[in-house]
Amino acid sequence: MRRFLFALLALLFLSPDAEAQIAVKGKMVYTMAGDPIENGVVLIRDGKIERVGRFAVPSGYEVIEAAVVTPGLIDAHTVVGLAGYLNQADDQDQVERSSPMQPELRAIDAYNPREALVEWVRSFGVTTLHTGHGPGVLVSGQTMIVKTVGNDVAESVINPAAMVAVTLGDGGRATTGSPGTRSKMIAMLRGELLKAKDYDHEKGTDLRMEAFKAVLDGKMRLLVTVERSHDILTTLRLAEEFGINIVLDSASEAYLVTDQIKAAGVPVITHSTMARHSGERANATFETASRLRDAGIPFALQSGFEAYVPKTRVILFEAGVAAANGLSFSEALASITIDAARLLGVDDRIGSLEVGKDADIALYDGDPFEYTTHAIGVIIDGNVVSTEVR
Repeated sequence: MRRFLFALLALLFLSPDAEAQIAVKGKMVYTMAGDPIENGVVLIRDGKIERVGRFAVPSGYEVIEAAVVTPGLIDAHTVVGLAGYLNQADDQDQVERSSPMQPELRAIDAYNPREALVEWVRSFGVTTLHTGHGPGVLVSGQTMIVKTVGNDVAESVINPAAMVAVTLGDGGRATTGSPGTRSKMIAMLRGELLKAKDYDHEKGTDLRMEAFKAVLDGKMRLLVTVERSHDILTTLRLAEEFGINIVLDSASEAYLVTDQIKAAGVPVITHSTMARHSGERANATFETASRLRDAGIPFALQSGFEAYVPKTRVILFEAGVAAANGLSFSEALASITIDAARLLGVDDRIGSLEVGKDADIALYDGDPFEYTTHAIGVIIDGNVVSTEVR
């Protein structure tokens, strides 16, 4: 451990203008692009992965070591960066409740890369977040994909406009006014999508229509937070009617309608297992991920949103729970690395340790899913950004 920390400190004090060449050595390297490599090496040059395998480290590389090396972890759905750890009005920007329908709200305009929660989840090995406007109203706004670095959102962003967040069922009901029922929610959505079909974005200046037009044109997907099986089927009908791409989010009762989800070709970002299984999630199970796997449905895991301090869960622990409830170690790790990257459409850059991809790496002193294991280092774009032991 001491040797590892000395090496990391040396790298941290390199000149910011220096192009660091780093060799990461692991007793076990999980590339997520093939079999694990025992006593493996990952070479990093200019922020990218240069070589991966089992070989002697060439001269000129700073060497850091860990028991286990994995790709940087990906949280497939969170509100971190819009929701802050203080739990006060000035750091709670994930839901705007003045209107039930606001697809024009952009996550990039509210994301705070300096939010303490960003640094906190990064210290566990999380290098990428799919974050933004969250559940709570019918259409809360847009989501984005960012890395957990940077003092300016421009330094963090991978995709500034990934999906439009929709909530159906009890979570989408207005506290007063409309929509108050499921039928009204779908009628409102259908109405806006029908308007967007005839919208001429070259002549128009309607931000709401611009957002829905992007969904219809396939430039953004609908991220539909839904729990009950009948609401899931309603969502699939809506997607089929308009020919739009959707991602089911949370979907506690997805295991009841796997045939229909599979036939529709829709992926799922599963509910947090650590969320309270009550209300619409009363029928949730710890085995959702393994049941989706058995049905051949693409899925990824999420930390979701926690209403109390510290405002977020940790995706690493979610994967650990999934590994204890039907997934293999490799499948659980994939659900927060390469499978999450594929679902989010960013697997050309992140999610696995392959030549040419971004050098986003998490380092651990043992089995990542073992509670007593520590994340002892995090590398993003070839830069050592965390050396705290968690």
